[in-house]
Amino acid sequence: MPMHDWTRVAAGIYHAFHHEWISEITRALNRGLLPESLYALPEQVAAGFGPDVLTLQDVNAAGASGSGGGGATLARVKPRATHTAKLAGGVQPRRKSLVAVRHVSGDRIVAMIEIVSPGNKTTASAFRAFVQKAGELLTRHIHLLLLDPFPPGPRDPNGIHDAIWEDFAGGSFDLPPDKPLTLVAYDAGFDTEAFVETIAVGDAVPDMPLFLAPECHILIPLDATYRAAWDTVPARWQRVIDAPATGTSSPK
Repeated sequence: MPMHDWTRVAAGIYHAFHHEWISEITRALNRGLLPESLYALPEQVAAGFGPDVLTLQDVNAAGASGSGGGGATLARVKPRATHTAKLAGGVQPRRKSLVAVRHVSGDRIVAMIEIVSPGNKTTASAFRAFVQKAGELLTRHIHLLLLDPFPPGPRDPNGIHDAIWEDFAGGSFDLPPDKPLTLVAYDAGFDTEAFVETIAVGDAVPDMPLFLAPECHILIPLDATYRAAWDTVPARWQRVIDAPATGTSSPK
């Protein structure tokens, strides 16, 4: 399924699709992708951060998250990625107090999935808060998968991963100009590793790893879940998004 140009529609139209994609990913996780002791919840709030999909471990369940526990088996080989980076020793805590990571269920947070929305980049303060919370989660060894279907703007000229990596790792990432959309999976083990794919509008949406334990991941079926979510978009807006680029504009 090709990635669409979501800048063609208002944020409210994108949000409807965004909600459906979250739901499809959550269903896929809970229908056999996760080991028995883990489960996913959509649009939860933890650590003051509103991740789109939150993966938690049942503290009463037997078996470790990396063991499979009768459910899915985690891959223990490094996922293939076009771009990778490693931060030895992991993301270090800032001098200020770290955010406390808790969830109302009382179960342990293992990983989060976030699909970037326009609101995350609308203001400098919103973007800064997003970047800081992402880094703080990595200091807590909470694995993170970020999907950004929007091109870079003034606050992230090299994409969302560059902003996070520069802020917390002191490194940088050169976003290919012909592939301006970023998908990045973070393994928040002792050494924080980033597995980055960059795509353009019209490119196939690649499946991405979600780490559930250090060096252990599952593949999230982004293509299949994206396709299912796209099928729920009203035909009127599908036509707007799919229209040829030249001489078209969004209906008022």
